[in-house]
Amino acid sequence: MLKYLKQYQWSDMEQIFANNRAEQYKIDVSLSGKLCVVTGCTSGVGLAAAEAFASSGASILMINRNGEKSEALCGRLESLRPADADATYRYLIADFADLSQVHATVDTILRDYPTIDFLVNNAGMHSTTRTLTADGHETVFCVNHLASFLITCRLMETMMRTPGSRIIQVNSQGHRFGGLDLDDLDWNRRIYTGMRSYGASKVAQLLTVWEFADRLAGSGTTINAMHPGAVSSGIGLNNGPVYRLFKRLVVDRGLADPSVAGAAILYLAASPDLAGMSGCYYNLTHPEKPAPHALDREVGALVWDASVRLTGLD
Repeated sequence: MLKYLKQYQWSDMEQIFANNRAEQYKIDVSLSGKLCVVTGCTSGVGLAAAEAFASSGASILMINRNGEKSEALCGRLESLRPADADATYRYLIADFADLSQVHATVDTILRDYPTIDFLVNNAGMHSTTRTLTADGHETVFCVNHLASFLITCRLMETMMRTPGSRIIQVNSQGHRFGGLDLDDLDWNRRIYTGMRSYGASKVAQLLTVWEFADRLAGSGTTINAMHPGAVSSGIGLNNGPVYRLFKRLVVDRGLADPSVAGAAILYLAASPDLAGMSGCYYNLTHPEKPAPHALDREVGALVWDASVRLTGLD
């Protein structure tokens, strides 16, 4: 961590501290007739985002792992729908550790949905131990970066046909942990830690946000990344009992309700003040400069090429 801290200007650090204390922007808007695709929304930040969009009248298409929870969530969202909104709530099932399932899910979306107004890539995980997917990818990197990259790439043309559409990548201040090594994405040679693997996935995602923004320039579709704040979520519950106990007794006690993040995502997706803003990183609703290592465009181009290859998009 020290080598990464040395890269910062003090003014950048001051901005981070100020944003952490700042009052967040909010928006009250009708999104009736709009469609929002949200990933990983049966708990935490994704659930809060889905609820925020439903309360604004948007139709929601969820991509989740758990069908039973998704079915129950449809009923929950139905109860939040404004009386005058023409909205529907549906879900598709995919395990983001299996990119073939993600491809199949996107095939269904492309077949059934000719327009998409909002895409919120939220699904993510944190693991204290190194595991590999069936395809041989380090699991955290696959779930947090490769799956969202695949979805964004394949839905990009549909969104470019939808006037004013916006893509929100739910990133994290965890990108400041670093950890990305293009020669060892699967941690075959390095000592694996949960913090660094999580950071690597979020750095990769951020670096491709700038690449996406270049490709979307002039289309009317924007893409931005955001840190959802220090809020309670279900991330990390896949780990062992010691980690889960520590999270429940220590970590979660100091965290805010995830509705804070849900309101922020809605603002970034729907605020007219942000029309045309693309290729930015936000701490909740306030713009912020990412870590220097997440701004290296030469590395970003290499990450893009690697991501295209690893997701089978080439």
